Amino acid sequence: MHDQRLVNLLGAAALALTDLMVAATRMPGVSTSGAAALVSLRFAPGLSVTEVGRHIGLTQSAAARMTDSLVAAGLVTREPGPGREVAVTLTDTGTAAAERLLAARAESLADLLAPLTDAERKGLTTLLTKILPGVYHRVGNTDLICRLCDRDTCTTDASCPVGAAAR
Repeated sequence: MHDQRLVNLLGAAALALTDLMVAATRMPGVSTSGAAALVSLRFAPGLSVTEVGRHIGLTQSAAARMTDSLVAAGLVTREPGPGREVAVTLTDTGTAAAERLLAARAESLADLLAPLTDAERKGLTTLLTKILPGVYHRVGNTDLICRLCDRDTCTTDASCPVGAAAR
């Protein structure tokens, strides 16, 4: 038996947090998937179009169309990769956009943590560190789970719980 109220609160918080994070990372002329691609390429430059799709949960054909729109916006370039692959790389404008997306995401979520005490923040960190491996085991894709994460921040002084679950 599970605690129905806790399940309900977690569901409401997860959905609202997702909506807020997506809203914070909106850019004119760039889809939600495009924003996730920019962030993914910030931490993994030179991915193929297919790999970009895997990172953000798109099919190869959808990833190709999304990449076309990012190229047209001057945010990424396509360059020859190994074999028949085409590597996608951020332009300087794309790198700046990815940085703005990460900053907006962080600010949006940090504002929600403001009412918590330091002890409550540490407690929430502990709880999320316990929950995220279970998320990984259900989803099975670290890149997809962390597609809008600031990976440098997450791994500077600690191990990423999603990455640890994958290993």
